[in-house]
Amino acid sequence: MLSTLFHARALILFLLFFNLFLLNPGMIKGQETGFDNEFFEDGFNGDSHLHEFEEESGLTIVGTRQTSQQMAVINREDIEQQGANDLAGLLQDVLALNIARYGAYGNQTSIHLRGHSSKRVVFLIDGVPANSAMDGGFDINQIDLSSIERIEVIYGGSDTKFNVSGAMGGVINIVTIKKHNQGWRFSGSVSNTSAMPGEYRGRSGERQSRHWEDLFDTQNFAFSAAYGSSEAYDGAAFGNGFSFRGGVFANHAENHFLFTDSFNHLRRKDNNEVWDAGANASFVWESEDHASLIASTNFYYGDKNIPATGFSSIFGTQEDFISRQTIMFDMPRAGHDDFATEASLTWQFAKMDYTSPADDLSRHNQHSLSAINRWVWYPGGRLTLRSGFDYRFINLDSTDIGNRSRHDGGIYLTTEIKPLEEFQLIPSVKAVFTSSGSAKFQEHITFVPKLGLLWNVTDSISLKNNYFRSFKFPEFEDLYWEGGYGTGNPDLRPEDGWGADLGAEWKFKNLLTLESTFFSQWMKDSIHWYSGSGGVWRPENVGEAVFFGLDNSICFNIPVSIGPLKEVSPSLTYKYLRSFLLSFGYTFDSGKKIPYNPEHTIGGSISISWIIESLYSGSLIISGHYESVRYEDRANLAELEPYFLLNAAVNQEISSNITAFVSLLNILNTSYESFYRYPMPGITLTLGMRINIDMGRNND
Repeated sequence: MLSTLFHARALILFLLFFNLFLLNPGMIKGQETGFDNEFFEDGFNGDSHLHEFEEESGLTIVGTRQTSQQMAVINREDIEQQGANDLAGLLQDVLALNIARYGAYGNQTSIHLRGHSSKRVVFLIDGVPANSAMDGGFDINQIDLSSIERIEVIYGGSDTKFNVSGAMGGVINIVTIKKHNQGWRFSGSVSNTSAMPGEYRGRSGERQSRHWEDLFDTQNFAFSAAYGSSEAYDGAAFGNGFSFRGGVFANHAENHFLFTDSFNHLRRKDNNEVWDAGANASFVWESEDHASLIASTNFYYGDKNIPATGFSSIFGTQEDFISRQTIMFDMPRAGHDDFATEASLTWQFAKMDYTSPADDLSRHNQHSLSAINRWVWYPGGRLTLRSGFDYRFINLDSTDIGNRSRHDGGIYLTTEIKPLEEFQLIPSVKAVFTSSGSAKFQEHITFVPKLGLLWNVTDSISLKNNYFRSFKFPEFEDLYWEGGYGTGNPDLRPEDGWGADLGAEWKFKNLLTLESTFFSQWMKDSIHWYSGSGGVWRPENVGEAVFFGLDNSICFNIPVSIGPLKEVSPSLTYKYLRSFLLSFGYTFDSGKKIPYNPEHTIGGSISISWIIESLYSGSLIISGHYESVRYEDRANLAELEPYFLLNAAVNQEISSNITAFVSLLNILNTSYESFYRYPMPGITLTLGMRINIDMGRNND
């Protein structure tokens, strides 16, 4: 095993030096080609072939636009028009994803894809993994919505677009805003969210009067400044062009809202105040050969009160600090027209200090260094080879885990073959490795294969098919935790599984998109904590489960010309998920479902856009989200009731630079729990304003 690991590391070093050689500026050949925002033409062996490269997408430039995987994209316009308060709310409203959260803004949140929670979904920021090395989760609050350009969601464990490890349920890539056109641009937003005040019962049963200060429950502030140049600067010191951007944001949430408890008494949430703030900056340099150097930095700080339960007077405090610095280099032509490559180096520091109600301090400091290199080679018109590697070093210093470190990563090779112009085969394999100190699998290499099939039946109909293995190493918390009433298990095995999906997509011009995907997945050795003798919690590889599901969506874009109305876009999503827990003595006949996964999820919306006096645009989005019964425990005894949410958001330009927005969430004032015994807010009203001042110059 040690010999195998040595050869794997030797291959990584070879690929690294090979690509560094390609990145040598002296190897770049000057080219004069037609270029626009979506694609450019390349000449190969005397022939002209058209290849699509994704613009401004961080580490996705050498990814394919059309893949065999089920994908969804949320763009900047969707983010601004939707009126969501955070990333979780946005994904729930737009894509009907299932969310389990402990309360309103700033609280712990898990986003589910195909039945898998956040720790089994890989979150990327500009193509770089950002999940916590301690518990596998992802803090959605570290990224402000105003800094996001788009969000790419890949469903299932069949990812060959980013080729990251540990994606049991899928991948969510958050692409931040970086590149800007010529001139200065200033943007900002400010908003206030009101919770509806009312009379309620206190903890002792006494009747309490309205708290009118709840009308000013949550405030948000964001500001950014950017400058771009597409011309030489001071004697071409910056090559063909450069741009930079800096932004800050801050939030204050009292998280006071009324809710109905299990005894049908109206209560008021308290002891859950959140203060947080962040800053980000990026610099982009572009050469005349379309090579790009991108440097970015991000900071986040949060100060949060964490209630012991949803309505407890006892609470702890938590301080979060996250810092991330990344440098990326992309070359659409790496020394030759047939090659493209990209590389990144990211350092991240994450600190979490939790003080319990008994004033016991639990501190966790994480350092991680990630290196990623991807390249693509076009040897012929019907063959594309993609390869690369990723490496991550992690060090964790924790009061409950100790001082631990780990090396992990992988090498992959993907081949895209077109035996016919309409048909594509995409076989792929990745060798993932880890070296994790005292764990049972301290020197471990596993091969993760995948086969994708894509058939463009007609110009408007596509069929997609995937067969894949999903694989994930245990987290530090699972292996080494020692604190409270829990203890880790260094003898854990990695989580493993196999899956397949079959999808069809039909597009009728730009008027209609219909998509349907059937998927199934078998998972074994899933890690679960449970209480053993003496009430001590310990993780074991006791989880085996099977998932079956159907994901359907239909979207219309109907142009209209009735007065100021310009477009009406209704959409409907239906997700069916049937899970079977096959552990703890359960079988298919037992019919036990995986906790927090509803069998039926329905999402729908209607978007209406208009232009007033041919100058000022506006939009109205009305959306609904329904989830059927969920279960809190594996025995399916504790039910979370079905719920339906109705939301509305209005955006209206009031001048060329100012847009006012209003969002009304949970209009029906539904009383529900997203996570067991943690109530969610009733009706809330957000009023805000966005300012965009573009001082750019028009190119001749």
